[in-house]
Amino acid sequence: MAQLIADRRDVDFVLHEQFEVAELAKNDRFSEFNRKTVDLIITEARNLAIKEILPLQKISDSPGCVFDAGEVKVPEPYHKVYKTYCDGQWLAMSDSPEWGGQGMPTSVGLAANEYFYGACNSFMLFNMLTHGAARLVESFGTKEQKDQVLKNMYSGKWAGTMLLTEPEAGSDVGALTSVAKRNPDGTYSITGSKIFISGGEQDMVENIIHPTLARIEGAPAGTRGISLFLVPKYRIKPDGSPGEFNDVVCTGIEHKMGLHGNATCSLTLGGKGECIGTLIGEENKGMAAMFQMMNEARQMVGLQGFANATASYMYALDYARQRIQTKHMTDPPEAGPAAIIRHPDVRRQLMIMKSMVDGMRSLIYFNGMVQDRHKLSDSPEEKERLRNLEEVLTPIIKGYITDKAFEVCSHGVQVYGGYGYIEEYPVAQLLRDCRIFQIYEGTNGIQSIDLIGRKMGMKKGAAFMAFLEEIRKTIDMAKGIEAVKPLAENLEKLFNTYTETAAILGKAAGSDKVLDAFAFSHPFLESTGDLCMAWMLLWRAAIAAPKIGQKKKDDAFYNGQVTTARFFINTQLPITAGRLTAIQVMDGAAVAMEDAGFGG
Repeated sequence: MAQLIADRRDVDFVLHEQFEVAELAKNDRFSEFNRKTVDLIITEARNLAIKEILPLQKISDSPGCVFDAGEVKVPEPYHKVYKTYCDGQWLAMSDSPEWGGQGMPTSVGLAANEYFYGACNSFMLFNMLTHGAARLVESFGTKEQKDQVLKNMYSGKWAGTMLLTEPEAGSDVGALTSVAKRNPDGTYSITGSKIFISGGEQDMVENIIHPTLARIEGAPAGTRGISLFLVPKYRIKPDGSPGEFNDVVCTGIEHKMGLHGNATCSLTLGGKGECIGTLIGEENKGMAAMFQMMNEARQMVGLQGFANATASYMYALDYARQRIQTKHMTDPPEAGPAAIIRHPDVRRQLMIMKSMVDGMRSLIYFNGMVQDRHKLSDSPEEKERLRNLEEVLTPIIKGYITDKAFEVCSHGVQVYGGYGYIEEYPVAQLLRDCRIFQIYEGTNGIQSIDLIGRKMGMKKGAAFMAFLEEIRKTIDMAKGIEAVKPLAENLEKLFNTYTETAAILGKAAGSDKVLDAFAFSHPFLESTGDLCMAWMLLWRAAIAAPKIGQKKKDDAFYNGQVTTARFFINTQLPITAGRLTAIQVMDGAAVAMEDAGFGG
């Protein structure tokens, strides 16, 4: 039987051989999550994904969500699957048992989520935002707010969103015009309009909690005057049950390129009656609080893109093995047509897809391990180092992975040929659904600006150095393994060029060439991501190489790890090296171009 969504053998390899996740069970906090338990969790997640969530994928695309007179109806089969998902307590896998979570390692939760999101991103997007909103309340909310909403949200009984974007305030959040007026009882009356709100209205839950950005009357302009409010769809009664409608009105949903099964809503607050909210955190500190949710969302958007990519790869691989077309070029004249997986260009595309998917999986799980180790560490210095490392990885996971996920999905269409462009086959929808992830939670251009504008200089460069030290550690380890030493040496050359380029770019960003530097921020993000893919693939190869020959049944898999690293490091990194050279030259043509010179 063909693998669906993700390659279980590879998931197990990353969890147990690359990162040894079961070692976390030696700590009391994760003592329940030994290898047997972890394997059971992944098996149950895979079963739920394939048997229940995957059948929603086609339904999510057509008819998708339907808007009618202020209400949004999700596809009817969602309801049963949502109940099954919530009954299994999958929404709060890695959260505190105090609020209904399972307390499992983040890395294990990410592996389970890979299956869920790969099965149907439209369905899972509702759950992603609920989780992020609940975490926000858990971190910054009052005791009353936590008692009111957390258990209901982590159980999936209530949903959550994030209300940031307005018609004139997209990436420039500080330009928002939503207003919060103080009430004598300590609450606030909220008025304003929000757009592009994923899951802003739906019919699977009894209430929706909207963390909402607005400006208190008289507060400073820009982001420094923004506060954060808890705004429920239905006001919450003293006993915790939903009360009267809170005048959060859905005025329409977008007609999108993909993800039709998740409603992207326009919401009006306080347009006809009164919309009441309560302050989350401190006045005028809303953006600082909201960044926690945004950073979690950025990491999860990276997972969303990756999940689509790995599903597209699995479909393309299976199709290439079954599709018979054209005689192989070295077969004898009397031979018939061959499976297209035998043709060199198809193999090239599959190798690109595999190397990217494998590298993405390792990088995402690695970031989960960083968070797990942060939870377990007793050392303030180590906790800070790990938090710094996560900060640097976030724009790479969000920006680079979603860029490359779209490319992987495009290769998936190409492997299918003409059938890939036809909606009856799965890869067309995966490509359409995948495109938004490059835009969600700050466009990838913004992620690249964050990388060179904030993360490279964070903590006087300590955060970026922590990132580079992790890569150096893997290179040094791999150089001690004869079978992969040449690959490690090739990566080391690129690594040295990269660090030189980072220094040049950082210096230019603080000079009169600042605009030229930031015109190259996205190429630098792409180069950083390529470096991360090579890092993770080399790490995999260094683990796999010594195991070749130990068990014949595993040899093909372990040889595949070494060959994949060889492919990426020897055929793709030279392209990265050329990009780094261009960054060092830093030709300012993009900035120098006159507006009229663009034509039009």
